[in-house]
Amino acid sequence: MKHKSQKTTDYFGYLETSASYACQAAALLDASLSAFRQEEVEEKTHQMHQIEHAADANRHEMLEKLAREFIPPIEREDLIALAQELDNVVDAIDDVMQHVFMFNAAAIPSEALDFTRGIIACCDALGRAVREFRNFRSSKTIKDMIIEVNTLESHGDGLHAQAIRRLFAQENDVRTIMIWQHVFDGFELCFDACEDVADIIASVIMKNT
Repeated sequence: MKHKSQKTTDYFGYLETSASYACQAAALLDASLSAFRQEEVEEKTHQMHQIEHAADANRHEMLEKLAREFIPPIEREDLIALAQELDNVVDAIDDVMQHVFMFNAAAIPSEALDFTRGIIACCDALGRAVREFRNFRSSKTIKDMIIEVNTLESHGDGLHAQAIRRLFAQENDVRTIMIWQHVFDGFELCFDACEDVADIIASVIMKNT
């Protein structure tokens, strides 16, 4: 009697979907702050939560399949770590939008838009790296994509240092300083989260090639 072959789960596809949610979140954050209207922040925050919830559902579905599958394409621990770190990117972006709402920010400083554009670029580079990841054993471009994410994260560190310096040098209102120091720190965490994903991908490549 022949056994039916079990369909293998496309874990790389799940990771690609997670990365696409990060790109969606980055685009929404940039659009929300670029055309900022204080009365629309609550609705934009709700839209961001919907992306975050969809990303969570995608991660949970992948982990449920991973728990039942006998032999995944790479080590389980690496798949779990990648799924979690990709989710952390969306969470970090969601947190920024949430803090803009919670602190009831009245206006958006120009530095914030430098951050959002950088985060879009970093998520885009990360998305390309994740899409190429399924070919990591033969890919001639994925290492350059990882380097691009690392470079953009370093750019984010520079933006953070400059923004904090200008904030304390030019702003006298304590409430404004408190709000934007916290939000600027949140922006930096978005870059850090992207780099964490890229670092795990680099580690998997080293272990498997």
